[in-house]
Amino acid sequence: MKVAKFGGSSVASAAQFRKVADIVSSDIERRIVVVSAPGKRYKDDVKVTDMLIQLAEQVVAGEPHEETMEAIVKRYADIANELGLEADGFLAELVDDLQSKISAYRSEPPRLFDAIKASGEDHNARLMALYLQDCGLEASYVSPLEAGIIVTDEPGNAQVLPESYDKLKQLRERRGVLVIPGFFGYSRSGHIVTFPRGGSDITGSIVAAGVKADVYENFTDVDSIYCVNPSIVADARKLKEITYREMRELSYSGFSVFHDEALEPVYRAGIPVCVKNTNNPAAPGTWIVAKRNHIDEPVAGIASDTGFCSINISKYLMNREIGFGRRVLQILEDEGISYEHTPSGIDNMSVILRADQLADGKDERILARIREELAVDEVTIEYGLALIMVVGEGMEKTIGMAAKATTALANANINLEMINQGSSEVSMMFGVKEEVVNEAVRALYNAYFQQATVNHLS
Repeated sequence: MKVAKFGGSSVASAAQFRKVADIVSSDIERRIVVVSAPGKRYKDDVKVTDMLIQLAEQVVAGEPHEETMEAIVKRYADIANELGLEADGFLAELVDDLQSKISAYRSEPPRLFDAIKASGEDHNARLMALYLQDCGLEASYVSPLEAGIIVTDEPGNAQVLPESYDKLKQLRERRGVLVIPGFFGYSRSGHIVTFPRGGSDITGSIVAAGVKADVYENFTDVDSIYCVNPSIVADARKLKEITYREMRELSYSGFSVFHDEALEPVYRAGIPVCVKNTNNPAAPGTWIVAKRNHIDEPVAGIASDTGFCSINISKYLMNREIGFGRRVLQILEDEGISYEHTPSGIDNMSVILRADQLADGKDERILARIREELAVDEVTIEYGLALIMVVGEGMEKTIGMAAKATTALANANINLEMINQGSSEVSMMFGVKEEVVNEAVRALYNAYFQQATVNHLS
């Protein structure tokens, strides 16, 4: 059995629906299909999820929302009409569903946003099931409630509960192709609760683990996962395979292929993942597996992201002061701020975090508290940082990996703001100024991949 998840770009239009139907019908093992909401059809298009968010915002603000509602319905109507489906009943149900959710949750904005956002995937799954039936397949829509996806009651941040997996296992007994909407589940109290944005990947992974699939296929709009962002490095190398741990590190650090939480269920279940292209399904794709051969390619990939800052703290004999680091992090916790890395020396400590968390005067409050409560010699905040992660399970047993990076950056005249390596040695983090991050990524790519290719060929 295979579980196939199709992302927003794969179900954005009637043409894409036809491709999905061809893919599903070409392999009888593709028994379960998980779909996202319709994504962009072209560069400047608007995703249905963004339209739904706008609708919820208008309702909460008490603004007219009829035009947005009409635009949402039209997106589905355009798909249905071009596919030649008799969809009047489907479209009427869509309108009724949105209106009933607005009536039920108008006074509870977090609930309203979750219910409205989830309808994008929900109605797209219903439409996909109708189309697969029209194509002659035995297909049926299965809601997350019916499937048994029970989650924590945290609007916008659902976590699957263990009891879900026993219920999901029963889907193996169902006949035909089952179409399940991604992105949301139901709380024990019966409320719709969404996963974090990009959560359709999470749903696909949960379902694959629950039904004990042989393979989880994640269809997107690229032939493979690239070892680096192809918009930064032209002709970037495609990956044949990558491990769960490597993919998790890269996803967290800026790779957009997978939501960084999405791999956990299939990782636990030991189910291999194949990332494939809806627009070119014959391409072999990239396999995400438990182990790979690291001998020739110790580095799996390079990811980068911007929008970071560093709180830099100095205090003489800091290393002798018991509990110093804990108290720094307690101040951040008091302000509701999470951190990414904490590189340190004997008399200094830095805390790397997302800069957007320091809005509304939090930066000045944090600086003041650190000065007053910890009696430091100096504390500053440095903005405009980018983080680059070099990831590979083979780095641990390969000599000179860090030296290769620092040499490449030095030769490119790029100043390193910081460097940090985790104890697992699966990844190395480099901090640079945002304005040189792309140049730095290209320098690291040349050091780890271009030179490796030359050495291999020689």
